[in-house]
Amino acid sequence: MFEIDIRPDWTLRIRGGQPLPGHLIGLLGAVHEHGSLAAACRACGLSYRYAWGLLQQATSQLGAPLLVPTRGRGARLTGFGERLVWADRRIADRLSPMLESLAAEIGIELERTLADPAAPLRMHASHGFGVEALRRFLAEAGTPLDLKYRSPDDALAALRAGACDLAGLHLPIGPMQRELLDHYRGRLDPQRDRVVHLAVRRQGIVLASGNPKRVGALADLLRPDLRFIHRQPGSGTRLLLERLLAREGLDIARIHGCDVEELTHAAVAAYVASGLADAGFGLEPPARRYGLDFIPILSEHYFFLCDGDLLPRAPLAGLVEVLRSPAFRAELDRLPGYDASRCGEVQTLAEAFAVPARGAGP
Repeated sequence: MFEIDIRPDWTLRIRGGQPLPGHLIGLLGAVHEHGSLAAACRACGLSYRYAWGLLQQATSQLGAPLLVPTRGRGARLTGFGERLVWADRRIADRLSPMLESLAAEIGIELERTLADPAAPLRMHASHGFGVEALRRFLAEAGTPLDLKYRSPDDALAALRAGACDLAGLHLPIGPMQRELLDHYRGRLDPQRDRVVHLAVRRQGIVLASGNPKRVGALADLLRPDLRFIHRQPGSGTRLLLERLLAREGLDIARIHGCDVEELTHAAVAAYVASGLADAGFGLEPPARRYGLDFIPILSEHYFFLCDGDLLPRAPLAGLVEVLRSPAFRAELDRLPGYDASRCGEVQTLAEAFAVPARGAGP
């Protein structure tokens, strides 16, 4: 099985000039993380002299410094240096899911040129950190995976059309579960569909470190002094936020959103961490990774739907085996806000969410 890794790469130059030197963005990111140039050099595998030369060259090209010394032989980035680091993280967080999907597609195409290639597991799923971990574990197990990140609506449509084997969805735990189930009900098949549990995870408000705007509840997101970064329309998290606000009599259109909408939870957190927004709504892991505040709002089940008749066969049988493995469950449990206690459990829709059979009542 081929493993293809596609990473975003970008350059910056003053118009008409030369690009900033290579390794510079990675070096700045390491300074941001470690608080000194010497530690950043060790992390990046660069000599101190070479790194200092990079910074001097960049300062000359930009006409402004990127680094300033601090007491105790440390260093911190200037405002522009910080902006370069956050630009790099936003680029990676926004593009990584698309690049992962593209890498999977290319890998499958290459394998088709070989004699008798194994049929890939076709997964359409909304983006999440549990799915990212599962992709890695399936690769290590040698299970070919054709992964496409899609909204829950699109993933369900693909499952019903036979275009995928697994559709990834998430449903809130509690009173809102029935409301969201009703949204998907017309695309569910209670007789044939099986629920394969991945994890319970937390969604909530992502805030700048220290919560300087003193946000305490969903209603605060509508304040005129608050800049909010949205997920894209059609995403499961955007739908969830709309319904949460509506239950409190609040209109999502009254939120003062930024000019862009992000495609992933990580990109939302990076946008807040860079200071371009005061708040977002999403998962806990990227908020913790960027040192942000996080107010939990609800927990939800993340799960896959598939045709129950196919579960005993490859490649779905291999998927369930990976999900039930202690190593994978431990990996999920390490994610902030994730609970893997039901990972790999298989149920009917009626058992999991009390969805009645067709013709069996409302």
